[in-house]
Amino acid sequence: PPGATRPPAASKWVRLNVGGTYFVSTRQTLCREPKSFLCRLCCQDGPELGSDKDETGAYLIDRDPTYFGPILNYLRHGKLIINKELAEEGVLEEAEFYNIASLVRLVKERIRDNENRTSQGPVKHVYRVLQCQEEELTQMVSTMSDGWKFEQV
Repeated sequence: PPGATRPPAASKWVRLNVGGTYFVSTRQTLCREPKSFLCRLCCQDGPELGSDKDETGAYLIDRDPTYFGPILNYLRHGKLIINKELAEEGVLEEAEFYNIASLVRLVKERIRDNENRTSQGPVKHVYRVLQCQEEELTQMVSTMSDGWKFEQV
């Protein structure tokens, strides 16, 4: 009837309780991948998943929250960003659990690239500096990317 309040299911924002850690996102973000677990969870809210909610109304998901951040950020902006201390295999496991096919492909590519890089052995970049002032050397070292190394000749 007119003037009735909309049920919370129609709300734009969704609270998720992933392994005891809360995440808040929009239905639009969670449904970027229509076949994903997250889209089915919050957009079809029917008997199919029969999902439990905690006392705050957040969907309960029994997964590791550590790896959920990269999953949610991927849905937000389409980029795969994994902090250095996180194992890519852990993110892959979660991407597969949440059924986000495009992310599974991306993480697998990233893992393959890393394996190729390490199997070839480190690429050696050697600077031969014959003579220079100390501050020039410091300046040069500070502007070099990782993977460059100085060897005294």
